[in-house]
Amino acid sequence: MRTLKLHFPEDALPTLDTFLKQTKEARVFRRAQAVRDVVKGRRIQNVSDALQFTYSALRKWVHRFATQGTQGLVDRPRSGRPPKVTCELEQYLNRLVDQGPLEHSSLHSQWSCRDLATVVARETGVQLGRESVRGVLKKTRVANLTREQYSGLSFSFLRMQKVYSSAAYEPQDAI
Repeated sequence: MRTLKLHFPEDALPTLDTFLKQTKEARVFRRAQAVRDVVKGRRIQNVSDALQFTYSALRKWVHRFATQGTQGLVDRPRSGRPPKVTCELEQYLNRLVDQGPLEHSSLHSQWSCRDLATVVARETGVQLGRESVRGVLKKTRVANLTREQYSGLSFSFLRMQKVYSSAAYEPQDAI
């Protein structure tokens, strides 16, 4: 292991303490905690073992903090296509499911993923496949369905979800 010969500014600890109070992302918070321990004088190997970072990752974050300050601890933008399904589109899709298909001039009384994709495309201009719709609903809705909502979904949607567990649906006895 090479020794890391970095010099931190006088105000490094107060800067990190302030940054720790302000950050909301767990990954960045853990990085700042680890870097703060190194700035306090603990060895990188000991800190990486205690906080379950790899030695090389922690060494990289310490070096970035020394050269860039707290901005070096924040995630850099990643390359690639941005996600097609945004948070707003997820919320819109969930509102559609709550409203029901008859309110959107559908011929069916129950939603299918294909029908939801068609309505989203018609009303927002965003072309989604049925699998994308299924993924959003699986992520946000199925685990929290009430019995009434569950019975309103088409069998094809339920079969695609493979929701036969007691966690998603527990039938209640008739009284």
